Amino acid sequence: METNEKYMMRCLELARLGAGSVAPNPMVGCVIVCREKIIGEGFHQKHGEAHAEVNAINAVANAELLKESTLYVSLEPCAHHGLTPPCSDLIAEKQIPRVVIGTVDPFSEVSGKGIEKLRRAGIEVEVGMLEEECRELNRRFFTFHEKKRPYIILKWAQTCDGFIDIKRESENFGKPTWITGDLALRLVHKIRSEEGAILVGTNTAEKDNPSLTVRHWAGKNPLRAVIDKTLRLPKNLNLFDGAAKTLVFNSEKEKETEATAWVKIPFGENSIYMLLSELHRRKVLSVIVEGGKQLLDSFISAGLWDEAHVFTGNKFFHSGIRAPEFTGTLTGSEPLDADRLNIFRNRL
Repeated sequence: METNEKYMMRCLELARLGAGSVAPNPMVGCVIVCREKIIGEGFHQKHGEAHAEVNAINAVANAELLKESTLYVSLEPCAHHGLTPPCSDLIAEKQIPRVVIGTVDPFSEVSGKGIEKLRRAGIEVEVGMLEEECRELNRRFFTFHEKKRPYIILKWAQTCDGFIDIKRESENFGKPTWITGDLALRLVHKIRSEEGAILVGTNTAEKDNPSLTVRHWAGKNPLRAVIDKTLRLPKNLNLFDGAAKTLVFNSEKEKETEATAWVKIPFGENSIYMLLSELHRRKVLSVIVEGGKQLLDSFISAGLWDEAHVFTGNKFFHSGIRAPEFTGTLTGSEPLDADRLNIFRNRL
């Protein structure tokens, strides 16, 4: 492995430590190297707080060494005043002579401007080191800015014979039909803690009465969203318990309180796009679509998904609601006791 790649890999390792804490900002890692030795490193730890470059520079014990160092960073240093000052100005101020960048920032307020600032300051800049890996790490951030929508993760659990639920009557409403075990449940809650929002349809909200919160993992709750076209869902559902904010997409009401927002959208061919547009407006980088089948199928038929997380439990229903059918590329598989998680990507 080349020296530059080695240090950029370390930037990526550091960046991952910010997962679940920095959105809508990207995960970023930074390493400062002097005489082939790391003298400072840092990562963006929390949205609104110091960026990776600032933390790395502050970690250097002898600031004089910065004048003969190379700064490695997985994403282009910012060039604008947001919640924090521009990192490109700080790098120039510290007279760091060389900067190696993983990839250009797609955010319009930055996008090449940070690189331009550094070069105008006389700094040698190299761009594109492990670019594919750097984009992959922040695929949610890049999707948000380049496609103007959240990164979409479809998720469901199915039996060995391909069913996601039994055919239930009203007396079976109120609790989910469990297909997978405790280990899979904990992983689902870990994934929730790292994503921006979670979406279900009316039938799932009514039948399963899900909380859609993080209860079996340490982390923040995602924004909860439910489609309830005619506002028929009872107010005693867990979705309305105030444990996390809930968006209710409907055709009748527009109102927002601290715990609930009713978002009025036109229902029809473009309703999914309107829903995604509202999540984008609220700076939600990613959304987990948890079903049920009708909602999942609508995203699949529109080609609007990036990943599918399919949990297969060691059970057979023999009849019931069939799992969604889709075409994707298997990119990961993980055993979870008697269950298994397969992760697919949409290559369209």
